[in-house]
Amino acid sequence: MTLHLPGADGALRAYEPRTEPLALTPGAPLTSRTVFSAAHVVADPYADTTPDSPAAVDWDATLAFRRHLWSHGLGVAEAMDTAQRGMGLDWSGAAELIRRSAAEAKAVGGRIACGVGTDQITGGTLAEVRAAYEEQLALVEESGAQAILMASRALAATAQGPDDYLEVYGHLLRQAAEPVVLHWLGPMFDPALEGYWGSSDLDAATDTFLEVIAAHPDKVDGIKVSLLDARREVDLRRRLPQGVRCYTGDDFNYPELIAGDEQGFSHALLGIFDPLGPLAAEAVRVLDTGNTEGFRALLDPTVELSRHLFQAPTRFYKTGVVFLAWLAGHQSHFTMVGGLQSARSLPHLSRAYELADGLGLFPDPKLAEERMRTLLHLYGVTP
Repeated sequence: MTLHLPGADGALRAYEPRTEPLALTPGAPLTSRTVFSAAHVVADPYADTTPDSPAAVDWDATLAFRRHLWSHGLGVAEAMDTAQRGMGLDWSGAAELIRRSAAEAKAVGGRIACGVGTDQITGGTLAEVRAAYEEQLALVEESGAQAILMASRALAATAQGPDDYLEVYGHLLRQAAEPVVLHWLGPMFDPALEGYWGSSDLDAATDTFLEVIAAHPDKVDGIKVSLLDARREVDLRRRLPQGVRCYTGDDFNYPELIAGDEQGFSHALLGIFDPLGPLAAEAVRVLDTGNTEGFRALLDPTVELSRHLFQAPTRFYKTGVVFLAWLAGHQSHFTMVGGLQSARSLPHLSRAYELADGLGLFPDPKLAEERMRTLLHLYGVTP
């Protein structure tokens, strides 16, 4: 049945939803690439909250979504920015999320890595920043999950130059029990991280980042790069010490980066693999057979949707991710912690629906159509 979707110009246009989903079922474990989906959290829609109050999470639905990702062979990157870390989910909520998800991973045999940051403080001395990191690192290690050392707003505000980053990260790597993933999140995802690694010059920042890794290669499993610059990521991964992996965080260029070239490839830790989970897993299974063309044929068509969700201001991509989870039936509502469901416009959400439906991402296209129609009516859209 025809839907009338508003475009960026405000005009309505007719769209005919598809009737059959893409056939995607759980399959064999992934072998050629390590792939993490940075997973969203499901808000409790019945909680009496405001944008400034602590997050209220629907734990059953949140953990069910993680089981969905694990069932397709994906790892879960927990308590990252896709989970609204620092944008609705505070450290207390993140700590509970880590505990629960790590326990669930152990119960079902799923792979999990969890974000370690400093969001229990907003600033302070280098010693205080280091102590905040240490508190979170201890919790993640106690949970049995792998640690992802995330970029810190507090460190960005406190550090006076590259030496401060070398000191803080060197200290953390020396005490880490197991190899960690280092996360470089660009300012397009979080403006407070401008000038991370001690410089706004990305070449200089890269040199400092590599210096941290070179000093402790045995404590770095890999790096997650979220700069939305494919050429820079390729150059960076070619400079990594032997055995240190590159996990692409580039939601604009992931197919080519995962496919790689004659000199190497990137693994993946991506927010777009939240809505694309089953399709991404199927594509990597094709790549596991050595069929790069088949991998690209499956994944390349998804880039338009990803670029749409992650368009500027990029940090609000989370709204589109949760919106698609609602349409796909992974949760019963379109509500987000912090009220972030209001962060994208109806034309933006309509285009996200159209692109996702065209890809066959919705297990039940009729349900997605009905929910899209409900949203349109809520906004006052009538044919």
